[in-house]
Formats: sequence, structure tokens, C-alpha cells
Amino acid sequence: MTESVRAALGALQDERDHSWTPTQLDLNVSQRRELVIGFDGARTIKVGDPMPNFALEAVNGTTIRLDSLIATGPAVLIFFRFAGCPACNVALPVYQRVLWPTLRELGVPLVAISPQISSKLSEIQQRHALDFTIATDRGNHLARQLGITFEANSATRQAASTPLGEVTGTGTWELPFPTALVVDETGVVAWSDVTPDWMKRTEADAIINAVRSIITQI
Repeated sequence: MTESVRAALGALQDERDHSWTPTQLDLNVSQRRELVIGFDGARTIKVGDPMPNFALEAVNGTTIRLDSLIATGPAVLIFFRFAGCPACNVALPVYQRVLWPTLRELGVPLVAISPQISSKLSEIQQRHALDFTIATDRGNHLARQLGITFEANSATRQAASTPLGEVTGTGTWELPFPTALVVDETGVVAWSDVTPDWMKRTEADAIINAVRSIITQI
């Protein structure tokens, strides 16, 4: 059976259910529920939309450009929150083990994108020995264009021991929803999945199936 992001995140939630206080659990669940209820999918990028052109700074110092990524075929983009996000530290290693080997074999680039500044963002790549590209979307410029950003509510902000802007180096509470996009070689979004609840992430198999479908049409 293919390793599941859902199962891995379920294990994280089980651990929290046993180790967190009721107040901590309620705060987390309430914030996520609020995001799901308020989510407006009509405002996010859709299949068939042109992908905005971009140039992102990879944690290794190189520049990642859309035109280069799709020069010979589709590319996969994964938006995640930040290096210290527990759910991201569960999901990205699963993508490393399950998603990336297949994409690499198919010659399809994978870029994981966060607004966190590169000097802080590199921690997650080093921690899990991630082989795919990790890049910074400074100021959430690209994520805003895609309509996939949100900000924490007042209860979450008040409970935080350190302001999120200090953790990410951005100075703000703005983060992207976990999002997976497949962009075809014409620069059009061929497949997308936006999940307002950060404890739910796109399964690797769904992305692989989308990529294979696109490749067979080329």
C-alpha cells in the first residue's frame, strides 16, 4: 500500500489528542474550522487559468523561474506554511519518499514553496534531506495572486508565544493554504487542489495521476 499523507497526519493528530491540553486542542481545531467555513474556492486559481509568471529564490540561492520549470513539460508546485510547521514536517517527507521519486523518473520538477525567508526555510530541507527544490515566495506575492492566503485569527495570535512574523521572518501572520498545482508546458494550471485545513494535504498518488494524464496528452 502506498504511504499516505492522510495517515501520517492522522498519527500527528492522535499524538496531539494525547499530549495537548483541551484548551490547545480547541484553539487549533477552532482556527482550522473557521478557515474551512470561510473558504471561498471561487477566489482561488482554477484549472484552465494561466499561471502567473514568477521568479522565486530557492534556499540554495538559485532563482526558480516558471518558464524554465515548464520548458520541456509540466511542473508540480506545492505550497506549504513554514519550516517549523508540524504538519509540513509530516507531509513533505512523505512527498520525498512517495511523490518525488516518480516525478524525478518522469522528468517533472517539484518545487515546494513557503513565504518564509530562505535563511530560515532551509531548516526543513536539511532536517529531512529533501531532494526537491524548496523556494521562498517573498511577501506571499505569488500566493496572493493565486488567492490562497489567509491570516490567523485573534485567538491564535494572542496564544502564540512568538509572533509568527518573527518565526517566518516575514513580519506578518499571512500564510498560504496547503496547495498542490500541476502547471503544463503552456503555463496553464492543468490540475489543482487547495485545502483550507492545514491538517489535510494532497495525496501523492493524486498528483502523480494528474501528471501522468498530462504527459500522455503531450
